[in-house]
Amino acid sequence: MKFNKHLESIKTYEAGKPIELVVREFGIEPKDIVKLASNENPLGCSQKVQDAVSAIVKNMALYPDDSMIKLKAGLSKRFDVEQKNIIIGSGSDQVIEFIIHAKADENTKVLVNSVTFAMYEIYAKHVGAQIIKTASQEHNLDEFYDLYKKENPSIIFLCTPNNPTGDAIDAADMMSFLEKIDEDTLVVVDGAYMEYAKYADDKKAVEPKELIEKFKNVIYLGTFSKAYGLGGMRTGYGIADELIINELYKLRPPFNITTLSLEAASVALEDEEFVNKSIALNFEQMKRYKEFANEQKLDIIESYTNFVTLCLNQNQNSTKLADDLLRRGMIVRDLAGYGMNAIRVTVGTSEQNDKFFELAKQYL
Repeated sequence: MKFNKHLESIKTYEAGKPIELVVREFGIEPKDIVKLASNENPLGCSQKVQDAVSAIVKNMALYPDDSMIKLKAGLSKRFDVEQKNIIIGSGSDQVIEFIIHAKADENTKVLVNSVTFAMYEIYAKHVGAQIIKTASQEHNLDEFYDLYKKENPSIIFLCTPNNPTGDAIDAADMMSFLEKIDEDTLVVVDGAYMEYAKYADDKKAVEPKELIEKFKNVIYLGTFSKAYGLGGMRTGYGIADELIINELYKLRPPFNITTLSLEAASVALEDEEFVNKSIALNFEQMKRYKEFANEQKLDIIESYTNFVTLCLNQNQNSTKLADDLLRRGMIVRDLAGYGMNAIRVTVGTSEQNDKFFELAKQYL
């Protein structure tokens, strides 16, 4: 049987291992497993969200509101943009898929950072586009511009803060970069962790309204999977000029967001107290990871997210460390697949972090 020839060059995306897998493979009780691999909110989601979702379960026989008016109204108010400038996706990665299929094909190029979210490359390969990567591990906008001038890409992805490293671009530097990009090149600013960056450093704060008012060729992406604690609801969004949104809508399937997801995201957006509490806890606990890295003589990348990247020494091996932790009920992300001898660890609760430090020290 023949398949799309472009699939031959694609390596399946490997998501963070679920707790259920560790239970099956190693016989560890669920209560003894800590998952710090997928950058989920360790506090879960808002109680207001839980109450709201429970109240509408009886309506599951009906299709969701395909206009998504309640969630769009909330996002419109939050970011001071028009509803016509918003598209909702099943996770922001679905919006990424729309973007690739709307703008790229076999004759185009997509420019990404050397270490960044893997789905940019995977979706680009779906359509046979050529991937161009920078040399630097962290976003270097001078490199991006040099490659832009040389390669003339159709799409540029800027992930800030970046996944899986945690570094972020200064907003002023980004605006200067965008001013030099031709209007026919679509620039994607992926702000999945922007709520954390805004809290950590005002200079990293990127505002969607400012982006789309100044640049008609830019789309900003956000998600409810991180700070809002709704990873299981798979809800993300894109904010851009109406022309871009209209083209993406041609690719959006009907009812792509569930009734539960729409309600959860709408209510989560209103509960700022919960989000602020989550972010404050995150950076309070992140200090402990910096102390741990210093004690263990490990490099740690300055993070503006809800995770840290710990870079191991030459006599240590990230894959062995991640496997050793996994067998003892601690799930973290090995970054060997990105060419890094490092692990990415979600910043958890105080108790979860205690367990990570204890187990990691035994290996290190």
